[in-house]
Amino acid sequence: MRGTSLGKAAAGLAAVVMLLNAVPAFAQTQGMERRNERRNMRQGARAAKNACKAGDEKTRAECRQLKRSTKHQARHGGTTSAPPPSAPAQ
Repeated sequence: MRGTSLGKAAAGLAAVVMLLNAVPAFAQTQGMERRNERRNMRQGARAAKNACKAGDEKTRAECRQLKRSTKHQARHGGTTSAPPPSAPAQ
């Protein structure tokens, strides 16, 4: 008796595991896609700012403005209403 109930339990557990593996882990909804786009936008802006900071030719404020313009371009489909300000002559 004990062997058959243990075998049934193991078979049931194996069936549940197979069903769980057959179902996708998550559904890609529009909200999730928008969130991923925002994450990618932030990562791109961070990368632009870090690249700017790595060089010595721009000030902190100029790097911050570059990050803002990168985020603005991504938010509005690659176009900006005004060009980023140029570096002041030194």
